[in-house]
Amino acid sequence: MNGRERFLIALNNGKPDRLPCQVHSWMKYYLNTYLNGMDEYQAYEYFDMDPVIYAVPNLIYSERDLKNWAEEYKSFGVDADGQERFEFVYHTPEGDLTVKGARNKFTSWETEHMIKTESDFELFKKYYPVPIKADWSPIIEAKRRIGDKGIVRTWCQNYGQPGVWQSLTCLIGTENAIFKAIDEPDWTHYALKVISEKSLKTIENMGKIEADLVENGGGSASSTVISPAIHEEFCLPYDKLQHDAIHRQGALVVYHLCGGLMPLLEIAQKNGMDALETMTPASMGGDCRMEEAAQRIGDSVAFIGGFDQNEGLERGNKQFIESEVQRLFKAKSNGGYICCPSDHFFFGEPENVKLFVNACKQCKY
Repeated sequence: MNGRERFLIALNNGKPDRLPCQVHSWMKYYLNTYLNGMDEYQAYEYFDMDPVIYAVPNLIYSERDLKNWAEEYKSFGVDADGQERFEFVYHTPEGDLTVKGARNKFTSWETEHMIKTESDFELFKKYYPVPIKADWSPIIEAKRRIGDKGIVRTWCQNYGQPGVWQSLTCLIGTENAIFKAIDEPDWTHYALKVISEKSLKTIENMGKIEADLVENGGGSASSTVISPAIHEEFCLPYDKLQHDAIHRQGALVVYHLCGGLMPLLEIAQKNGMDALETMTPASMGGDCRMEEAAQRIGDSVAFIGGFDQNEGLERGNKQFIESEVQRLFKAKSNGGYICCPSDHFFFGEPENVKLFVNACKQCKY
């Protein structure tokens, strides 16, 4: 059985020949620091690991829409701690919208969200562009390069991050989104519908999805951030619309909850996802109990993730790597599982990754 077959069988909640594994994308810092600047293709080959390539299509917009959403980038230099501050200003015919942020050698983050007032949101509604079509050549090229060794995944094209609720939290801030949901539920649904309509139009205009798997959701939908009641009212209906649209365009969907998920399992199961990630354990700040999750919804949903990369990959606990992979494998013994670190990782000797890959290869159905 080749890698592509292995992944697709698992994503369809079936039993491949053995446990497939991947990483939750390769961080540039790790590739440069530990792998002498390899790219993701070379890294997967180096570890003799079936590749899961993360790639996005080139989105094409009308000239008119781009003119009405003119982006200006400003950098304010790098400070003594190696952090660069920057801002994006979006010029619309009726005013400017500004996002401020910072980045270091590991990641980037926002320090000022775009939407400060409801009138700002009206500018976003009117002028934030929706692509008129997609050029899938980056995805097609990735699939060509890996052949039948693995799969290519992409994500929903929304503001900030994939999910509709996640996009709202990126626009106005997570705390503000929660306050709005509680204090102004009508406006919150209005805003989510605006984002959802843009998302659904984007999926429609992109045409047939060339990627094998599309990521949706986001950490802001986790139960470590919002209550099950908020998730059910403000995430579930919009997630379902997106997933139905993605399925119509020919791809599978993985729903990304990086953190708390146990109180949400049966709610999220209703959204039409094919797979759930990142199955983060308590030792990594989540709450996933893989055995219980498999018992509750594992008969209908595939799982990706669950491996504690801090203990296994960063600290290099060999005994933990072998025993934890075995535990996760047995927890979903009927298949439908891709073993993967619960999140990105930036540190750890390559030998630890090799041990992880080899431990997964020993798990045969």
